[in-house]
Amino acid sequence: AALASAHQYHPLPQTLSVLKSTPQVRGMHTIIRNKETSRDEFIFYSKRLMRLLIEHALSFLPFQSCTVQTPQGQDYEGRTYSGKQITGVSILRAGETMEPALRAVCKDVRIGTILIQTNCNTGEPELHYLRLPKDISEDHVILMDCTVSTGAAAMMAVRVLLDHDVPEDKIFLLSLLMAEMGVHSVAYAFPRVKIITTAVDKKVNDLFRIIPGIGNFGDRYFGTDAPPDWSDDEDALST
Repeated sequence: AALASAHQYHPLPQTLSVLKSTPQVRGMHTIIRNKETSRDEFIFYSKRLMRLLIEHALSFLPFQSCTVQTPQGQDYEGRTYSGKQITGVSILRAGETMEPALRAVCKDVRIGTILIQTNCNTGEPELHYLRLPKDISEDHVILMDCTVSTGAAAMMAVRVLLDHDVPEDKIFLLSLLMAEMGVHSVAYAFPRVKIITTAVDKKVNDLFRIIPGIGNFGDRYFGTDAPPDWSDDEDALST
């Protein structure tokens, strides 16, 4: 928090990309942010936003020129992905809700999972479970979490990927909603990680809830009750 507050008056980092706020995107945010929205509608419009977010993120992957022939026997100058493979890594539990959207647009994508929980005594995030595909160091990695407030869980997940030899500039952190604090924290700690989201909210309150926020994404999506002291990062830390 101290790190992020030191940068709160700075402009948002260049490594951040926010999905264009079209009337469609704004309308979906209106629905999922509304506390009166039913669970079915929350899931439906969240999935739509996830799909748009994934499609937007893929545009930042490296591509190279290639020529193919059309059925009419004509050449077409196109583009093809120039990396080896794409791997998705979800931060449990909310991050796993983004896996279907990734699988829908990336054929044969590999998926890994990371579980991080908060130590009740220290308040620090701790790694509790890890499952990553082999040879992940050669892939572009899409790291997924639905909300990022302080960035504590996201930074630990990035650190895990770096420890598995994934190059920092091959990591893409995707989230439906981020707080400026989380953006600054991640960008300061890992300046080559690409941060991609559909919206950035300015404030985080004393309980580390994003303001105005979206609520506890995991509890709204899965239909469970949030504990009284939850924060938005707790979607990943409270399972």
